Amino acid sequence: MNAPIAPSQLLPLVQPRPVPAELLGALTARFGAQCSTALAVREQHGRDESAFTTVPPPAAVVFAESTLDVQDAVRLASQYEVPVIPFGVGSSLEGHLLAVQGGISIDVSRMNQIVSVDADDLTVTVQAGVTRKQLNEAIKSTGLFFPIDPGADATLGGMSATRASGTNAVRYGTMRENVLTLQVVTAQGECIHTGSRAKKSSAGYDLTRLFVGSEGTLGIITEVTVKLYPLPEAVSAAVCSFPSIEAAVRTTIQTIQLGVPIARVELIDGNSVRMVNQYSKLSLREEPMLLMEFHGSPAGVKEQAETVQEIAAEQGGQAFEWATTPEERTRLWTARHNALYAAIQSKPGCKAISTDTCVPISRLADCLLDSVAEADASGLPYFLVGHVGDGNFHFGYLIDPDSTEERATAERLNHALVHRALRLQGTCSGEHGVGLHKMGFLVDEAGEGAVEMMRTLKRALDPKNILNPGKIFTL
Repeated sequence: MNAPIAPSQLLPLVQPRPVPAELLGALTARFGAQCSTALAVREQHGRDESAFTTVPPPAAVVFAESTLDVQDAVRLASQYEVPVIPFGVGSSLEGHLLAVQGGISIDVSRMNQIVSVDADDLTVTVQAGVTRKQLNEAIKSTGLFFPIDPGADATLGGMSATRASGTNAVRYGTMRENVLTLQVVTAQGECIHTGSRAKKSSAGYDLTRLFVGSEGTLGIITEVTVKLYPLPEAVSAAVCSFPSIEAAVRTTIQTIQLGVPIARVELIDGNSVRMVNQYSKLSLREEPMLLMEFHGSPAGVKEQAETVQEIAAEQGGQAFEWATTPEERTRLWTARHNALYAAIQSKPGCKAISTDTCVPISRLADCLLDSVAEADASGLPYFLVGHVGDGNFHFGYLIDPDSTEERATAERLNHALVHRALRLQGTCSGEHGVGLHKMGFLVDEAGEGAVEMMRTLKRALDPKNILNPGKIFTL
């Protein structure tokens, strides 16, 4: 298996390609004020939430306002064989947005229109720059909602490109299950449409699934059609504290194996609860905790919650507390989504190296408990949260970005965790994507033959290698 690779080792793999002055002039002529070469703008588009800190910014940023804008920018870049990197809101965690081979950034955040709402068919079509919160606000009067919630207020284009999921995946699935059609700009600047709004299709290759999760390396997504769901008649959230992480995990496993249709079940370890309490001004018991949510009819929600409460009690769960009002639920879930920021604030100036392994639910306890023991033994501060209902969990190892020793420790822990998950037939990335940081792990997981097939697809669709090059694998 591949040895751990530190971020600093990944960046010099390929020298940045020069961006000719002629291209910058052509972009300015075509886009005017929509094209910026200001250093502050370029630096903003040359970083994300990952641990990479020394990548030069793109040479220019094009603020696309239509699919035609994206097409024209890509055509110009293709003419000069210069890389293009799609940009949404910059919330990715694995270096997806970084201009490791130079090039220009295409920002789609201004493409933020709701194209059509088809309430009868439970679908909506949006431009790629629409964020999940914006979408739910726009459709709230229809009695429908879009459930995929990765925490950050990410764009639908970015969520599709990284195959995002989040806290609701245990019930509603991931972007893979919820994207129906895409509009994509190819490496040649052509616009294609994939899929249909029909509930099923056997017509040709499934191009939609090909682009979902491709991280901008095969095309730039400009429109997305996704499934919607009826707002549940009743929603109830609950928190329950446990004497150990193992007890919380066993409760989760039994809940899923019994077929309880729980909407969300999140694990927060005692250390992370302490950080969240301090950051969000809460008073939760500072013990391992499950934060749960139930959707359905009032009777159904009551039955689900009572079943889980009984399971939790058998595992020593205590202080099962309810949050039934929207305000109480929002407060709890906001605190959960702010866990990363709470952890970073606990060690001023630190960076978090985040993991997102996912394993079959039956192997969750084995993987998680061994990883906790290893992290505790390292002495490195960390936080632990997880969408444990689908076997997915996150460590955030908190390091001084200037400490070579701390970074090496975090990479060693990450390496051990990923390979533990792979031995248990899991994956190196449950939702963050491969980007830069997990390229070696992808080979370990999929095998050289499968990765070479991915390269073959990349070469066929992007022969000049201009679409977000240097991500997922090297050519």
